[in-house]
Amino acid sequence: MTTANALDQVRLLDVQALDTRLNQIEHRRRRLPEHAQLAEARQRADSVRDQLIAARTEAGDVARELVKAEADVELVHQRAARNRSRLDAGAGSAKDLQALQHELESLAKRQSDLEDVELEVMERSEQAQATVTRLEAEQREVTEAVEKLTQARDAALAELDGEAGRVRSEREEIVSGLDQDLIALYEKVREASGGVGAAALKSGRCEGCRLQLTPIDLNRIRAASPDEVVRCEECRRILVRTPDSWL
Repeated sequence: MTTANALDQVRLLDVQALDTRLNQIEHRRRRLPEHAQLAEARQRADSVRDQLIAARTEAGDVARELVKAEADVELVHQRAARNRSRLDAGAGSAKDLQALQHELESLAKRQSDLEDVELEVMERSEQAQATVTRLEAEQREVTEAVEKLTQARDAALAELDGEAGRVRSEREEIVSGLDQDLIALYEKVREASGGVGAAALKSGRCEGCRLQLTPIDLNRIRAASPDEVVRCEECRRILVRTPDSWL
């Protein structure tokens, strides 16, 4: 049989109230809306980052394709210019000049085709760069959102941690003045009972499991010494007797 000063037992309800408050604070820490908002923003940031990497890769590929297309056009243009100079100079036989004229016509057709390719590549390059620009702006936006949400979360956590620290200090002050065997029993019961180790007996009912005690149990508790630590027969929590126990 465990015994403890009756006043210590009553003060145990204060300890339980503080422990309940600490559990509530921890629950709020885990359920802060900023956690979900930050996770969503980070997921969006990861998505934008991946899109931006792909867009920059595509823009780079198209840029190299454009350089090649421009070089192809320039090469044909230079060859046509040389042939035109030779043709204008009238150097060579009539057969050679006729061949030059024919090649110029072929080069003109080739240059036109290459310029069409160059134009198509230029359009794709502009679109790719526009996508990069848009995603870079989106990345700046989502990065700023992540930073703001991180600050908001950290501020909320700091506030809760500060409150938890004050509650723990108050708890330590109370516990230091109580019977340590009683505290040890309370901690053991609390761990086994979902965080509630002590409950008031109010109007013949255990406030821990919310069940009405039987007349036999109530008579047993009435007959017990005030210093005897009694337990609920249903939930096995420490039952603390107060003036409201028998109302």
